Amino acid sequence: MIRINQIKLLHDKNKELNGEELSRVLKKKSAKLLRISEDSIGEFEIIRHSIDARKKPEIYHIFMVDLKVKAGNEESIVKKCRDKNTSVIKEKKYDFWNMALGNGGKDSSDPVNEGKKSSEELREKARSSGKKIIVIGAGPAGLFCAYELALNGFKPLLLERGAQVEKRMELVDKFWETGVLDTGTNVQFGEGGAGTFSDGKLNTMVKDKDGRGREALRIFTANGANDNIMYEAKPHIGTDILCDVVKNMRNRIIENGGEVRFETQVTDIVYDNGRITAVKTPNEEIAADAVVLAIGHSARDTFYMLKDRKVEMQPKPFAVGYRVEHRQSLINLSQYGMEETGSLGAAPYKLVATASDKRGVYSFCMCPGGYVVNASSEEGRLAINGMSYNKRDGKNANSAIIITVDPKDFGSDDVLSGVEFQRKLEEKAYELAGGKIPVEYYIDFKQAVTGENEIGGAETKLNATARKSFNLPSMRGSYEFAEVHKILPDELNKAFIEGMEKFGHTIKGYNNDDAIISGVESRTSSPVRIGRDEYGESLNVKGLFPCGEGAGYAGGIMSAAMDGMHTAELIARQILN
Repeated sequence: MIRINQIKLLHDKNKELNGEELSRVLKKKSAKLLRISEDSIGEFEIIRHSIDARKKPEIYHIFMVDLKVKAGNEESIVKKCRDKNTSVIKEKKYDFWNMALGNGGKDSSDPVNEGKKSSEELREKARSSGKKIIVIGAGPAGLFCAYELALNGFKPLLLERGAQVEKRMELVDKFWETGVLDTGTNVQFGEGGAGTFSDGKLNTMVKDKDGRGREALRIFTANGANDNIMYEAKPHIGTDILCDVVKNMRNRIIENGGEVRFETQVTDIVYDNGRITAVKTPNEEIAADAVVLAIGHSARDTFYMLKDRKVEMQPKPFAVGYRVEHRQSLINLSQYGMEETGSLGAAPYKLVATASDKRGVYSFCMCPGGYVVNASSEEGRLAINGMSYNKRDGKNANSAIIITVDPKDFGSDDVLSGVEFQRKLEEKAYELAGGKIPVEYYIDFKQAVTGENEIGGAETKLNATARKSFNLPSMRGSYEFAEVHKILPDELNKAFIEGMEKFGHTIKGYNNDDAIISGVESRTSSPVRIGRDEYGESLNVKGLFPCGEGAGYAGGIMSAAMDGMHTAELIARQILN
């Protein structure tokens, strides 16, 4: 397999390359670089696409491709072309059974690995094992875990406390329209997890040495996501398409012998002599040989149940902050040198700073052309998130700007002190605007926190005139202007302002007066980590497999999906070894 890095194409705003035309252009460039004919190229795949805007508004598309030649020695071809961006690599494809049974990670095509027949024999052994595997939670971790188990012969039972995605979409839309919260099904709970109502970003910092990440992308595309997620440097699906993808994955689980139950909350676990034996729902007790705990970071009642059952877990650092909105055109101008970007799409950004008190301040879940959404799941408490649709064509860009916190900030040594810290912030946010999303312009936020240039509640004529041109929020759910600066403790507000001012040097206008601040962004990651050993099991309850974001082992859709796949492998190894 030959890999070519750094194939450059100048962006033409009047011409959009994609699909077969893009492959044709890249194949032609690859053949010329390798000094071979296009006809001699066999398999061809785009591996990565990124954008080089260092000389904006002159923009370049940068591609990485893999290819095989129909005949000839690849080593010789690469050596003769004398290009430092060209190399011969060993093809590595994800294989569930190689990963599960530790066959050295050999390619599925390698004769040593016994090929498809061996895999089918293993699937048959899994089908006849009779082991009862329960997966709790249909977020990315639980969904991918159940998917891999089902497609490889096991018959998992997937239990989700919220509704299936079709019903969930209706209930969430109703909440945004009326403010009437369904605590069982909402932006946090339901099929697809919290990521379903987000931007559907699929980038991750987790290294993909075992191929799980690329396999997860392949599963997404096989179930309805756009093919370009396989190579985009910052891939995203979008809420509108992601809803269909998770539904299709559910159907594949069922078609392959798995079972999925919605609106079925696990309220207790049963274990004997340190080994899991069953889970309880409000209506029944279900026997289990293995239980995957893929509960998500907002399952606070489940955390308390696990604490009561003395399952080993520890508080962990996370981050809290606010959502910040700007006109997308401002971000486009900074990133790409043009306000209207055409086929480039809405520009994203990533920002990182360190405040004077050494706290990290950084952007999180940035949503180009997106919306701030009411993501509450508990009565009397308000949390927000960011969301965008596949086209990312909203007028505003938004991102969480969050500040790191750790157990010393929580005010208690209790293992769930982070949960209570989050709840207090969400109660303040709820009270500020009576359950609507509280919103404040940055000029007012900054003046209230720093005391500089105080206007004492009365706008000057200049401010009143300037505000007529101020940007307005793009939100799903009602909002109301309020004193957002009262949500976080003073030291966190000051760190937030330091970050905003530094970010204004990176993106001109980021700290403009009319930047829109809303709160509270409190559900960035789990406030606990549920201990597990090298085999994926709880440290003190065998057969219980903590998994994904809620257990403290993932930080987004992709890392959660990959952890779910890994957990499925570990369960298969335990059952079949």
